[in-house]
Amino acid sequence: MGVITGIIRAELPGVFVHSVQLGSSVGADRNAGFFGNVNNQIDTVCKALSAIEELQDGVNLMGFSQGGLFLRALVQRCPTIRARVLVTFGSPHGGVAKVPECSSSDDTLCQWMRQLASKGVYSWYIRDHVIQAQYFKDPERIDQYLQFNIFLPDINGDLEERNEAYRERILALDKMVLYKFSEDRMIYPAMSPWFGFVDTDGNDIPVQNSTMYQEDWLGLRGLDEAGKLSMVSLDGPHMHIGKDVLRDIVAEHFGASEKVVPFYVQD
Repeated sequence: MGVITGIIRAELPGVFVHSVQLGSSVGADRNAGFFGNVNNQIDTVCKALSAIEELQDGVNLMGFSQGGLFLRALVQRCPTIRARVLVTFGSPHGGVAKVPECSSSDDTLCQWMRQLASKGVYSWYIRDHVIQAQYFKDPERIDQYLQFNIFLPDINGDLEERNEAYRERILALDKMVLYKFSEDRMIYPAMSPWFGFVDTDGNDIPVQNSTMYQEDWLGLRGLDEAGKLSMVSLDGPHMHIGKDVLRDIVAEHFGASEKVVPFYVQD
């Protein structure tokens, strides 16, 4: 995260950049990326950000992989922050139909997560304690997803009772930019970073063909029609972003502001 912070500060001199650790150490923070309750984590981050004076007049948000999904949920759920621009990279906004792969066979935490998830993502213990289970969406078991998933159905408006405040906060964004990776093998389906998904036969369902978009449950259609929603593909595997590419992205989406807006970054 230090490299990303350095790039942002180099492109936007004087900017305030903040990153929240969910754990008391780097190891504990990484553990929180696999085990815990996303709803509780978002509440914790909301309270932490609300207490930071530099963020009170508005904040730009940049999230990487599942961190981008959680930042989007933060925008929807945290009324005490004024989110201006949200940029996410390879984030499973539409959910995952397969448990995410590990970047290395030596990643013990990730392998343990996958082992637990294989026992049943909708079982009472797994759904409450394994992070990746909380955005798992099986296209062949949508009824179980709606009944037992504790996180994604709520923030994606999949439940019959929708929170109108979520839509209003998304529509209040100045800009939302969604990046996916052309060779992503970690996130399935590949269209999830653009809020897309797959049907029971594995066919892609672009977000524009979804009821969620067409009826504008989340405000995505409203953003899109206002020219405030961008969906961009980056060449390469999941989370392979060159420094020069990241500099260009920061300059493109944040460099033209009349006022230097603080950043909150989450991986």
